Amino acid sequence: MSSEDIKFAVVAMSAVFFVVDPLAAIPIFLTITSGDLTEAKKRIAARTSLAVLITLTTFALAGGLIFKAFGISLGAFKIAGGLMIFLMAVDMMRAQPSPTRSTAEEQEESVNKDDVAIVPMAIPMLSGPGAIATVMVLMSRAAWKPVQVVSVFFAIASTALATWLLLRASAHAERVLSKTTIRVVERIMGLLLAAIAVEFVIGGLRDLLPTMQGHP
Repeated sequence: MSSEDIKFAVVAMSAVFFVVDPLAAIPIFLTITSGDLTEAKKRIAARTSLAVLITLTTFALAGGLIFKAFGISLGAFKIAGGLMIFLMAVDMMRAQPSPTRSTAEEQEESVNKDDVAIVPMAIPMLSGPGAIATVMVLMSRAAWKPVQVVSVFFAIASTALATWLLLRASAHAERVLSKTTIRVVERIMGLLLAAIAVEFVIGGLRDLLPTMQGHP
């Protein structure tokens, strides 16, 4: 692996994990599954992480086709995705739930649903618009270089695994980690995610500026 590949792998891993942010999902997961037995919670955690894996992998693979189908330029998508991720990062730094993930109404309705693993836990809480935009932009930046493409899928798989482990052990984690600790981690992750979002926007501007030269 070249130094460029290693740098890309680090950015991919941090970007996917921070934007999915399974730590932030723990309180909502505990609220939604408050009436379930421990074994049921474990099954929901497993289905949620699997749904995250399938959703993000699908959009990572189909990103190029979606661009062509809707006539969206890569630069424009990088900027839009970067702005969306930046808004999420600001909410994370303020230790507030981001409305780009799910609204309070969606979370309240989900309490009465039989299976909450897919909606709202996997979609849109964990693999929402921000996460989808992130994996699509990362795949476009990888430009189908084998090592970098593998890095993106490894980041997705690792994040899905971390999601399963954290949700599965959420009851124990809630007792061990205080709310203050979780909020501190959330703010640090938000700051790093904001920096990644700015990089996405700058990359999008670099892609669009050459095409805009010569136009009135």
